[in-house]
Amino acid sequence: MNFNLSQIPDRNIKPRTAGLTMVMDKGLSIAEVHNFLDVAGPHVDIVKLGFGTSYVTPRLREKLEVYKSYNVPVYFGGTLFEAFLIRNQFDDYVAVCKEFGVQYMEVSDGSITIPHAEKCGYIEQLTQHGVVLSEVGSKDATHIMPPYKWIELMRAELEAGASYVIAEAREAGNVGIYRGSGEVREGLVQEILTQIPKDQILWEAPQKSQQLYFLELLGCNVNLGNIAPAEVIALEAMRIGLRGDTFHFYLDK
Repeated sequence: MNFNLSQIPDRNIKPRTAGLTMVMDKGLSIAEVHNFLDVAGPHVDIVKLGFGTSYVTPRLREKLEVYKSYNVPVYFGGTLFEAFLIRNQFDDYVAVCKEFGVQYMEVSDGSITIPHAEKCGYIEQLTQHGVVLSEVGSKDATHIMPPYKWIELMRAELEAGASYVIAEAREAGNVGIYRGSGEVREGLVQEILTQIPKDQILWEAPQKSQQLYFLELLGCNVNLGNIAPAEVIALEAMRIGLRGDTFHFYLDK
């Protein structure tokens, strides 16, 4: 850090397995990736090329090389996995990940229905090729799952080999673990945490109020995802009590 301050909480050091910041890239240019990582790179653990943007991104290979040069792993959004799957192109999806050197893969079923045993089978297969993140929760706001179902699905997907389970929220943070207003479904979150290890959950939290909720609940080393590139530095400051919302979290009483 740039100067000494006491009473700053200990952040896990990169490469870390907890306290992750996952950033959603929805179409940054190669120059923008350079600029973004030049400033925020030390605080970024993983980047998701959102939904199916990798299919239409010009100079994709070159862009991935920029992320690689900063030692930041990248994965394609779960929607792309589902797009391959619904077209009966699972093997093609694996081949694309290999071709582009993408070693992190997301398995989701937010847009299509996949029998859960089959989804776990895909997780098991993909663990042979890299690190798997599996997403639980629907993108359909009318599809409300009870807490026991979230727990059942998350547990099974971790047992199938997923390194992390992602709690669905979409890019706007208004479905899944959140209400349409963006408010956290607190009972759901706390029920999940009674059964699923907190360090194996990546909470999608694009809104500042959502980030604040999880920081207050689980501390500075909570895993947070769907962070906008321009918000990474602000989030890191909030994680360690250097933003008004968390200013008093770590000070001696």
